[in-house]
Amino acid sequence: MTTALPMLSIGPHSVQPPVVLAPMAGITNAPFRTLCREFSGGKGLFVSEMITTRALVERNEKTMQLVHFDATETPRSIQLYGVDPVTVGKAVRMIVDEDLADHIDLNFGCPVPKVTRKGGGSALPYKRPLLRAILTEAVSNAGDLPVTMKMRKGIDDDHLTYLDAGRIAVQEGVTAIALHGRTAAEHYGGTADWDAIARLKEHVPEIPVLGNGDIWSADDALRMMRETGCDGVVVGRGCLGRPWLFADLVAGFEGTGAYAAPTLREVAAVMRRHAELLGEWIGDEARGVIDFRKHVAWYLKGFSVGSEMRKKLAISSSLDEMDAHLSELDLDQSWPVGADGPRGRSSGNGRVVLPDGWLKDPYDCSAVSADAELDTSGG
Repeated sequence: MTTALPMLSIGPHSVQPPVVLAPMAGITNAPFRTLCREFSGGKGLFVSEMITTRALVERNEKTMQLVHFDATETPRSIQLYGVDPVTVGKAVRMIVDEDLADHIDLNFGCPVPKVTRKGGGSALPYKRPLLRAILTEAVSNAGDLPVTMKMRKGIDDDHLTYLDAGRIAVQEGVTAIALHGRTAAEHYGGTADWDAIARLKEHVPEIPVLGNGDIWSADDALRMMRETGCDGVVVGRGCLGRPWLFADLVAGFEGTGAYAAPTLREVAAVMRRHAELLGEWIGDEARGVIDFRKHVAWYLKGFSVGSEMRKKLAISSSLDEMDAHLSELDLDQSWPVGADGPRGRSSGNGRVVLPDGWLKDPYDCSAVSADAELDTSGG
């Protein structure tokens, strides 16, 4: 007897297996999405890094590069950040009119101070009328494009918003919701609350709910779906320096069990290709290698590579220089036991930077400043 594979529907788009690459600023650009898609065989949904609505409407040069998709990317998925409903509506209409994407995701989950201090990201759902207004503008201007949203549990444990936000999303015509099982105050620290994902799924059975948080392996993704009943998973930090995780996710959902265990030689080849793709995308080899530097530690995690060599790779400025350093590694090392697990920032901040008076009344939106829209992308 053949078991049907789970499939996620995002409007007219079928995502099988139900796996989504989380938008990550400075990470999920076109080169990284290309690597992840190649490993998955094109299966899954791969979202752009966060795009600010004001920068898009004003046609900021960097932003216009970020919303450019490779011809092989389908569906094209853009994540938008905005605080002003009118600007969000204009950005969505621009995407529709100029055929810039096939799917729009809205960011209500970013916990970084430069976003929350403006009332955006994970701070915004606390203001229920503002959240509703933004969703109304987005959905009404999206035409046939599906609109989804990604959020956190709330600002902190005393100001949880995800159930109210989920109900508002359903009422306003949002197609699907992704929940990161942490508050903004937790940032990426501690353990993600998968029980919250299950509660949200029970609360909004009308639309798909995707779970996010602490997915470091394909087995984690399968376990999340079993334990929470969610309709799909969103993978963020788990694929940092591990784009082949998407091959594992496909294998896990398809039941082949053929998980990747690359040698250092194979990892080095992926590193080299990643840097090369960045250079081609940016239009400058040196800038591409420099942009790649932040990925070095993630790729090498668990391997026996001395600190001096790690430093050399992290300050490389050309592909030739990078090749020379990679050739000096013990490339025959097998995949290290315990190499999976947390990568990137993992500590909780404990305090969320908010606009003055933000928490006084969840229905009073007067604390939203006129300059709340960020004017640059990638935050």
